[in-house]
Amino acid sequence: MPTAKASAIRQTSSSLWAALIVIVVGPTVVAVLLHAADELDPVQLPDQHSWFSSLAVLSRNNHILKGSERLGDGLLPGPEDLAFDAEADVLYTGCGDGWIKRVMVAEAAETMSIENWVHVGGRPLGIALGADKQLIVADAYKGLLRVTIDGEVNVLTDEAEGVKFGLTNCVDVTSNGVIYFTDTSYKYNFNEFRRDALEGRPHGRLMSYDPSINQAQVLVRNLYFANGVALSPQQDFLVFCETTMRRCRKYNIQGEKKGLVEDFVDNLPGFPDNIHYCDGHFWIALVSGRTFSLHVFMKYPFVRKALAVLEKFVKLPKMEGHGGVLCASLEGQALALYSDPALYSVTSAIKVGTHLYYGSLTKGHISRLDLTQHPARTM
Repeated sequence: MPTAKASAIRQTSSSLWAALIVIVVGPTVVAVLLHAADELDPVQLPDQHSWFSSLAVLSRNNHILKGSERLGDGLLPGPEDLAFDAEADVLYTGCGDGWIKRVMVAEAAETMSIENWVHVGGRPLGIALGADKQLIVADAYKGLLRVTIDGEVNVLTDEAEGVKFGLTNCVDVTSNGVIYFTDTSYKYNFNEFRRDALEGRPHGRLMSYDPSINQAQVLVRNLYFANGVALSPQQDFLVFCETTMRRCRKYNIQGEKKGLVEDFVDNLPGFPDNIHYCDGHFWIALVSGRTFSLHVFMKYPFVRKALAVLEKFVKLPKMEGHGGVLCASLEGQALALYSDPALYSVTSAIKVGTHLYYGSLTKGHISRLDLTQHPARTM
C-alpha cells in the first residue's frame, strides 16, 4: 500500500501539472483560438528592398522639433494634407472634423488667422488646387470631390472600372484639369487602414479622372498601401508612394515611356505618405521613420497577425518615431532629411518661401520650420 509520503508526492506532482496547464497551456489555447478567430491573413511582403538599411541622404537635420512652430494649435484637428495658393498667401488643409480650412500665412505665427471654409463631411485627406481656384479633394469616404471657389461641393466619382473606392487618399491636378489620385485600398476603409498594412497585400490603385469625359481610369493596380501623388513640373510624369514598401515610384504620362512604371526612390528612411513638388524638389512626408519595432512588424507576417489580435483587447505601445520630411531631386536623389526622434504622424509637407510646413493625421496643428535658421547639414 502506498505510504502517506508517496501519496503526498503524487498529489504535489498533480498540482504542479495542473498549474502548468493553467499557466501555459490555457493561455496558449486561448491565443490560438483568438488567432484563428481573426480573419486577417497576413502575407510576406515582396523582398524588393533592404529591410536592414535605408538609402544614403546627403544632409540631415535630426532635431527639427526644436525649431518648429505650432500654427493653429487646437484649431486644426488632423490637418492631413496641405495645398498653397501663392496669390492669396493661403494654405488649405482638410481636417478630421470634415472641414476644409484656410490658414492665412504670415511671417509670425501670432498673426495667422484660420477660417472654417467649406464643410465637406467625410474625412478629407489629399487636396490640390485646380483650375479657377477649384479645390480637388480626396475624401476617404466620399471619393473624389471638387469644391468650387464659391464653396459648392460636388462628387466627381467614387469608383473606377466598377470597383468602389475603399480609401481615396491623395491627389494632384494637371494644368488642363486631369486629376491623378490614389485609392489606398479597395478592401479596407479609413477606419480599417491599419488592417491593410497588417495584411500586406496589394489592394491599392493609381488612377486618373478626366472631367471632360467624366471618366475614371485605373493606371496602376496591385499597389501596397497606395499613397501620395505629385506631378513633375513639366507634367510629363508623376511620382506616387507605396507606404508599406517604403518606396516611391514614377509613372510616365508622356513620351516614349508613356504608361510605364519605373523606380524613383527606394529604401526610404521611413514610411512615405503625401508627396509634393515645390521649389524644384519633391518633398516626401515620412509618417514614421524605420524604427526597430516597425521593421519587425512589417517583415514578419506572424507578428502582424498577433498585433491584429492584440489590438482588439489592449492599447498597443507606440511604435512610430523619427518621422519627418525627405527632400529629393527630380531624379530621385535623396538630398536632405528633416526629422526628429519624437516626431511621428507626418503626413504632408510643402515649402513656401524659406519655410517648411508639415501636416499630420493626428496632431491638432500645422508645424512650420524656418529652413534658413534650421537647415539640414552634411553629416
